Amino acid sequence: MREHILVCLSSAPSNERIVSCAREMAEHTGGMFTALYVQTPDASLPQERNRRQLEGNIRLAEAAGARVETVYGEDVAYQIAEYVRLHHVTRIILGEGAPPRGVRALLSRKRSVTERISALLPGQRIYVIPERRNQTAAYPRVKKIRPKKPGLRDVLLCALMMAAATLIGLWFDAMGFSVSTVISVYILGVLIAAVLVRNYMSGAFVSLLSVITFNFFFTEPKYTLLAYEQDYPVTFVVMFLVSILTCSLAERLKSTARQFSRTSFRTQVLFDTAQMLHQADEREQIFETTAKQLVKLLERDVVMLPTAEDVSFYPAEAGTGCPSDLSGFTRYPIRFRDTVYGEAGIAANGHPLDAFESSLILSILGECALTLENQRIGKEKEETAVRAQNEQFRSNLLRSISHDLRTPLTAISGNASNLLRDGAAFDEDMRARLYQDIYDDSVWLTNLVENLLSVSRVEEGRIRLKREVELLDDVIDEALLHIDRHGAEHTITAQPCGELLLVKIDARLIVQVLINLVNNAIQYTPRGSSIQIITAKRGQYASVSVADDGAGVPAEARERVFEMFYSGEKRSSDSRRGVGMGLALCRSIVQAHGGEISLRDNEPHGAVFTFTLPLSEVDLHE
Repeated sequence: MREHILVCLSSAPSNERIVSCAREMAEHTGGMFTALYVQTPDASLPQERNRRQLEGNIRLAEAAGARVETVYGEDVAYQIAEYVRLHHVTRIILGEGAPPRGVRALLSRKRSVTERISALLPGQRIYVIPERRNQTAAYPRVKKIRPKKPGLRDVLLCALMMAAATLIGLWFDAMGFSVSTVISVYILGVLIAAVLVRNYMSGAFVSLLSVITFNFFFTEPKYTLLAYEQDYPVTFVVMFLVSILTCSLAERLKSTARQFSRTSFRTQVLFDTAQMLHQADEREQIFETTAKQLVKLLERDVVMLPTAEDVSFYPAEAGTGCPSDLSGFTRYPIRFRDTVYGEAGIAANGHPLDAFESSLILSILGECALTLENQRIGKEKEETAVRAQNEQFRSNLLRSISHDLRTPLTAISGNASNLLRDGAAFDEDMRARLYQDIYDDSVWLTNLVENLLSVSRVEEGRIRLKREVELLDDVIDEALLHIDRHGAEHTITAQPCGELLLVKIDARLIVQVLINLVNNAIQYTPRGSSIQIITAKRGQYASVSVADDGAGVPAEARERVFEMFYSGEKRSSDSRRGVGMGLALCRSIVQAHGGEISLRDNEPHGAVFTFTLPLSEVDLHE
């Protein structure tokens, strides 16, 4: 199993040393390297110094080759433990954390994050990097974030809610309801106000206001802040604590809702970006889609740098020109594992990116890099397939030609040698027979080379059809003049259609198709066989069939007879075996004309090759 090393990011200065240790461990083990940052609600507004330190640590992790991830939650140890379980982390590298100081060091019994992670993950390999002595003093003092003072909106909202609760309480008191009912009305008002206000300080303010209002209007003596009953102070304290607890729970629910909303937004953005990148075909389109998505989400200027010289600028506002100085842009690498495909620059606009935005950017750029990697792999596969196909083509061609041309070449050289050596001793009939054999073999070779050249031109799309309107019967008659001389040993007849069929074709190529089909029937049928050329009209197409009454084509070979270099195991009637060019050429020529070619059995025996050509009409001018 491949090692998966996790390092936890923070704003501590010692985090640089932790990241370096994790990088060295990843390089040594050859494992994955992930840097995790847990963002808590109270870390949403960090100090400027801590924020800069955190961003520096994140950039350091990116430069070290780590995959930076961000999760959200209140319990840091629990979030880290859950990430470890879900992503099969094998090793965790942590720091000691900020040590307690002064009296807190003596009184604090609370376990540290490292101790809680160890308790949540028993048996997990955890490496704790100790603080250096000279770094301990430099550890940043963590100051609690003071909540903002309530704004005018929150003050008015709290006052309005307490006024409504007081009016309802006075109505209940006039109707004889108990004091506990009035208290519940105030608690309900506090809950509603806590949900509507914007910060926790406002919730505390409305809690205190509810206790004062209740004391003023509903305790004896009324309309004063005094209380005669001895149990009222306890009631006030309990009421205040319940109000504070209610506000705290409401604030926690709102914080959780905000975190969930952010997570949902991030997930939706990544999903949309992945879909858009999946539809991009070219490299430039992938970079453009990524940049436009970043501009849409961040509302900042974006530059894409596939190379150091190639810079594409995508402004957040129309009409903005590309800046000559890119120093104000924060650059992020577009990287998949060890391959870097470029950089993306995000404009700072006077305020740096926060952790959530940085995490979102890294996720989108990760999708971009993954798409570029898949595109590269796809192109490599296509190139490999083309090379393999070309190699297979050359291999089949050489094998077929070397095997099947040996017979005619041997016959030609043998007959020529006999004529040169003993030509004077042969009679006229013997010499004429040898000359005829040499001629037939040379014509066969010439037809083979012509078919080979024609197939290569058609398959590569280099052949240009010279279409003209022709009478189909005339094309068939022309083809019958050029068939193999062994055609005289067969009965070849043409059965024309009852009407004239006009087709717009390249007559030279269609003649070659007919010659190949007829010669194929001649070669694979015994002497005296019957071969018929039948034409018919089928809708908007003319149909031409070449039927013979030979042995036919075996069922296992019918699906492959039109493949290049396939000739089956059956030898021709003159003991030659074709290289499988003729029928492949026929299919290519017919398909180039917009027709189809097929094979079926002839009854009671034999084979029928049928091809179609689109019909054409000609205007006759008297």
